[in-house]
Amino acid sequence: MSSTYPPSAVDAVCSFSPASSTYSSPKPFDDVYFQMDNGDEQDPRIEHDLSPGGSDMTAEGLADPEGFWIVCSVVLVGDMTRGVTFPIMWSLVEELGGNSIWLGYVVSAFSFGRFIASPCMGKWSVEIGYTETLVASTTILLTGCVSFAQVYSVGNMYFLVFSQIVLGIGSATVGVTRAYVAEITATRQRTTYIALLTAVQYGAFTVTPIFGSIFSHFLKDKQYEVGFFVLNQYSAVAYFMASLCIVTLFLLLTRFHARHREEPTAKTKKSQRRIEQDELANRVTWFGLSVYNAALLGLMLLNITTKGSIGAFETMGINFAQSYFDLQPVVAGTIVSLSGIVGVCSLLSIGFLGRYLTDTQMIIGGITVLAIGTVSFASLQSVEMGAENSIVHYIVAIFMIYGLGYPIGHTAVIGLFSKVVGRRPQGHWQGWFAAAGSLSRIIFPIMTGYIAHYDEITTVLIVLFVVLVISNILVIMSAHTLFVLSV
Repeated sequence: MSSTYPPSAVDAVCSFSPASSTYSSPKPFDDVYFQMDNGDEQDPRIEHDLSPGGSDMTAEGLADPEGFWIVCSVVLVGDMTRGVTFPIMWSLVEELGGNSIWLGYVVSAFSFGRFIASPCMGKWSVEIGYTETLVASTTILLTGCVSFAQVYSVGNMYFLVFSQIVLGIGSATVGVTRAYVAEITATRQRTTYIALLTAVQYGAFTVTPIFGSIFSHFLKDKQYEVGFFVLNQYSAVAYFMASLCIVTLFLLLTRFHARHREEPTAKTKKSQRRIEQDELANRVTWFGLSVYNAALLGLMLLNITTKGSIGAFETMGINFAQSYFDLQPVVAGTIVSLSGIVGVCSLLSIGFLGRYLTDTQMIIGGITVLAIGTVSFASLQSVEMGAENSIVHYIVAIFMIYGLGYPIGHTAVIGLFSKVVGRRPQGHWQGWFAAAGSLSRIIFPIMTGYIAHYDEITTVLIVLFVVLVISNILVIMSAHTLFVLSV
């Protein structure tokens, strides 16, 4: 398989599976697949910016640069709610009388909110528009931040779970924002811009733990009351997030412009190459799905395994650092944050890597590094057992997981999924794709909590390693098919 797309593939348009009409709501796993021959820059389904300085879709760059950066701010705020609470969540659960099982449920509650809301958000983005959908979600996120700020005062574990669900619902815009970026970028540059969007998302939950560490350090064992407002290490992060939500709402209401679709023009005659691609996509597999539908399902499952792995580390990260390396939460959060900064740099280099590697090759490489970093922890013994594990090992492995493996591999999965879906309204499909990722963040944290409580954390690491290896094997086996469907 060639490491770069051939010129004919670069000029080819994206693919999409037809529905009853071009803009009708797509049903998951439609039976038929075909490609359009008109180029990206002339595809009439692309929305046109109605802002005074708006520009139409071009072969290169963004159709709506200002909208892109505002969408990035939405993603930033949504995933910061996970990042800033990372260093304080374990201690907050302990303060409320919980254990590692409760921690698993608390972390999963956020993803549960995303899981139930992501498909709805994706549908609304197509039916009522991006602006209304993002304003509604950010308002819900603001409500969740305010409720999280009251958790310590209420002192109830169930209220913590409830606030996490509300935060999850409010931040369930990952599919919406990816669909928006997919619609304002040319196919050949889509992975690059989605990587930039993902860099913002990734930095939000891997770099921002340093803010939670700062609040925890300066406000530990301190509490200030002003009326019914209580400021401590737990509520401070929530009020900080609430202020960012207000700024984001202002940008959405004043600077983000609605975009509208035009009816498609008649298709030009298909080339022989695209007819062959359509035949491959419509070929029925041994388990009854077409190759195209199987590819979409497989990428959703791959999204589950990669995101689930990082979700497991998100759950057990602080507990693992304390038990196996005798690290304080502030130190562990700082190491994760610094590795997250490297991960952001890795994401920003996706465009450069894309010149030499295909999406499938980046997926395989990223998952391999992620698996090696994960399994390197499996043979360790805890500090309670007398072990003196080197902090260098922790730093290197976390660097491999957060700095290289996950950001590159997972982002390539996102970009490949968008390319396979193609130049159709992507809100529905991206909503389901985001829901699949949220499902993994429900299953894996709960699994991690139970295994860590009744067995050893190292058992979790072995399970993750096996899942990642199986995923990589399946990607290698289907690499050629995925490449053909994505060009």
